[in-house]
Amino acid sequence: MFEKGEYIVYGTSGVCQVEDITTMDMKGVPRDRLFYVLNPSSQKGGKIFTPVDNGKTYMRPVLTQEEASKLIDEIPKIEELWIANEKLRENQYKECMKSCDCKEWIKIIKTLYLRKRTRSAQGKKITSTDEKYLRMAEDYLYSELEIPLGIPKEKMEEYIGEQVRKLEVKE
Repeated sequence: MFEKGEYIVYGTSGVCQVEDITTMDMKGVPRDRLFYVLNPSSQKGGKIFTPVDNGKTYMRPVLTQEEASKLIDEIPKIEELWIANEKLRENQYKECMKSCDCKEWIKIIKTLYLRKRTRSAQGKKITSTDEKYLRMAEDYLYSELEIPLGIPKEKMEEYIGEQVRKLEVKE
């Protein structure tokens, strides 16, 4: 069970802070059933009420500082996704996003950076689907890393780039 004040990743809502753990006074809901009251970082003023024993939506604690640093160190080794079929590609992106796994989000980001570069070299723009999933994956990843690393989400891309370049120089 998560604690009040703790940051968690809640399904496709991304990073949320546990505001409260309480019961609900609603018809059809057992009085002793506990619920998390979550504040999603992506929706200022938004609230999510979910049972503590919710087995449908994936919940996990955000990464620790050590885990976040280790993840960034692993970025060069994380493989991209290569799916030629447009329809299958979007399904793969959706599955990666639903996994709530930072490495899966990084796969999307790496894949779409390379696709963007390739398409740009051909005089083409990135597709709207690719753009949508790139922004979503970056938002999920940067929102999570912001908490343990204490770096604002807006500066995360720059920070990660610097760390990856440092690793490349060492090799």
